[in-house]
Amino acid sequence: MKYYIIAGEASGDLHGSNLMKALYEEDAKADIRFWGGDLMQQSGGTLVKHYKDLAFMGFAEVVMNIKTILNNIKFCKADILKFNPDVIIFIDYPGFNMRIAKWAKAKGIKTHYYIAPQIWAWKENRIKAVKRDFDKLFVILPFEKDFFEKKHNYSVHFVGHPLIDAIHNRDKTKALSFRSENLLDDRPIIALLPGSRKQEITKMLSIMLSITADFPDYQFVIAGAPSQEFQFYEQFLSNTNVKFVSNKTYDLLSVATAALVTSGTATLETALFKVPEVVCYKGSWISYQIAKRIITLNYISLVNLIMNKEVVTELIQDKFNPKNLKKELLKLLDKETRDKLLKEYETLESKLGGIGASKKTAKLIINDLK
Repeated sequence: MKYYIIAGEASGDLHGSNLMKALYEEDAKADIRFWGGDLMQQSGGTLVKHYKDLAFMGFAEVVMNIKTILNNIKFCKADILKFNPDVIIFIDYPGFNMRIAKWAKAKGIKTHYYIAPQIWAWKENRIKAVKRDFDKLFVILPFEKDFFEKKHNYSVHFVGHPLIDAIHNRDKTKALSFRSENLLDDRPIIALLPGSRKQEITKMLSIMLSITADFPDYQFVIAGAPSQEFQFYEQFLSNTNVKFVSNKTYDLLSVATAALVTSGTATLETALFKVPEVVCYKGSWISYQIAKRIITLNYISLVNLIMNKEVVTELIQDKFNPKNLKKELLKLLDKETRDKLLKEYETLESKLGGIGASKKTAKLIINDLK
């Protein structure tokens, strides 16, 4: 069968690659064409457009790049028609994917959504479009099933969280040589995860680096995003002894003592590696002003949202400053605080459903097509 997959971000590339592997296992004749990244490309199939060309973050940034976005939508529609897939599998990236889904559904093409749009956070009125434009919805957070089924009378499949698969299936031998390969000493490691897009890295990393001199007994290591070259990070590294590793986030987290993490998927990844963390976020002033008026959630990190309480500290916008960051990091290095947090992490993982999300989703997609 022919599968067209659209993933527009680094996290979508990760989950898309594992889904592709599962599709190939379940369907030996699978023909896959996709928008994604390096990980999906390594899994096989044909790459149409890389997510590096699609990553626009925040309200203001989207408006500034609207022409490029519209051109991508036009190109995507033409490419789908040429390929003539049996199904389109959308992975997250709702601003783009929901536009394509509306068009595809009208054309009579099957539409499956893996990793549902977070309409429980904002734009809940999108539920009408979700019901209208998607044949199947596969959700990865436990509270999403109740949200869609009980609140909106829309049947969905809870398949578990694919991050558990990604972490479970990683090459663990790399972590054993991580310190020596990256010229690290024996001091405990504090990981810095400033995000994957240039806009957020620019806002986050300088503040994270500002406190490194206050912790001489620890070594700080930046997790460089696969979507960015080292040259971009160099501007932040002058006059620091901070180390940098590129595209080795999981290896870094496997040996880290604590982490400072930009809000997003990385907050959950860090928790699943059992690393105490401070969650950080600072957007442009205009984007933040808009967001706080339309997002009604009590928390921004996936860890706290899933647990429905503050498990990890969140420093947002003006609260994300050197003074607060230093204070919260000191707390994480205290044994009593760490032990309490690690127990919460165990409960968190049990809520996520165990391994097998990719395989479950692949089987559901193929059975529906049959």
